[in-house]
Amino acid sequence: MASAFGANEWLVDELYEQYLKDKNAVDPAWWDFFADYEPGETNGATADAAPAAPAQPAAPAEPQAPAQAAPAPAAPAGRSGTAAAETAKAERKASKPAPVPADPEVSAVRPVAEALPSTAPYAEVAKSSPKATEDEATDDVQKLRGPAARVVTNMEASIEVPTATSVRAVPAKLMVDNRIVINNHLARGRGGKISFTHLIGFALVEALSDMPVMNAHYESIDGKPHVVQPAHVGFGLAIDLAKPDGSRQLLVPSVKKAEELDFAGFWAAYEDLVRKARGGKLGMDDFAGTTISLTNPGGIGTVHSVPRLMAGQGTIIGVGAMDYPAEFAGASVEQLARMGISKVMTITSTYDHRIIQGAQSGEFLKVLANKLLGLDGFYDRVFAALRVPYEPVRWVRDNTVDADVEAAKPARIAELVHSYRSRGHLMAETDPLAYRQRKHP
Repeated sequence: MASAFGANEWLVDELYEQYLKDKNAVDPAWWDFFADYEPGETNGATADAAPAAPAQPAAPAEPQAPAQAAPAPAAPAGRSGTAAAETAKAERKASKPAPVPADPEVSAVRPVAEALPSTAPYAEVAKSSPKATEDEATDDVQKLRGPAARVVTNMEASIEVPTATSVRAVPAKLMVDNRIVINNHLARGRGGKISFTHLIGFALVEALSDMPVMNAHYESIDGKPHVVQPAHVGFGLAIDLAKPDGSRQLLVPSVKKAEELDFAGFWAAYEDLVRKARGGKLGMDDFAGTTISLTNPGGIGTVHSVPRLMAGQGTIIGVGAMDYPAEFAGASVEQLARMGISKVMTITSTYDHRIIQGAQSGEFLKVLANKLLGLDGFYDRVFAALRVPYEPVRWVRDNTVDADVEAAKPARIAELVHSYRSRGHLMAETDPLAYRQRKHP
């Protein structure tokens, strides 16, 4: 089921628990999927397995290996939520091992407590230990179940993906200024507000047209390695969701066919996903077909992030906080402006090293940085899509200023004004009949 829902599998288990309690509490789009859904052992909700019996000197029996079905092929990136559900069902059925016949010799083994006499001293110690006092602090140990256990499963599965990370720092000044211009215009008109993540996400989608390899993912088919290049971009947006009990969970819905949208359409689709996530209205279609993800922990102050890459995707982009470099944190605003110090933003590209190389990832970050600097007309396209009737702020380098020349300018200006006032009338042609050179005595 990982190929269908990826990092969102914890939500599937949580919705299933709600479905069992109250069917109407879950969106009807999930009903058919949950009709024969079996969480199995992967969600951590099953009973603890009995401890294995110790080996005996009896003749070993030939154990029958569990039947392994061929893995179901992953659906294409643009598949619908129904197709994703069918794929998930097929994977669940294929992953069930065949029952192993019971071994009579193993069944006749003595109980574990009798077979391990070495544990007796520990039992005696436990009996003789004094009872803990009421004011003594004890560790709180809780078993992870349901969605929390699913997160553990996903993170352990992500370890199998060999990843590497590229890092690039991007000046954020131009993005800050153009965002101010856009939001001021929106406030005077139709309303709304764009965020930095809107701009970064749209630049990411545009950059994939120059580097489509970053949108691919690895897949093993019939035991042989393959690279899958999706027909469309499924832009996955990591949403940090605060739950009523104070815990937090991560949702990664996706904008479908993001490469076909202009900035206005991308903005609307992005906000629709966030609205549905906060209202608990996300369906299977919203999770299916994610090809690349963006996470922005910079919103809470994280400067540098290396997120985990889930199976079924080739790249995940992490965005850090926009702030002045730490060495200038104590400088005043005037001094920062005088020195030309800009806010910077760190962007990381964590990629599947089996199909993407470091040079490609670095080039992708360069393309993304150039777009955020407006070097290819990126902000012109954004302003046009939002019908902002102004020219975007451009990226230019500061002019070099000579302090000595600047100090002499007032004196030179005073000389120029004095010369005009005292001798400016001599430049006029006042005698139309004769040529005469005039001078000041």
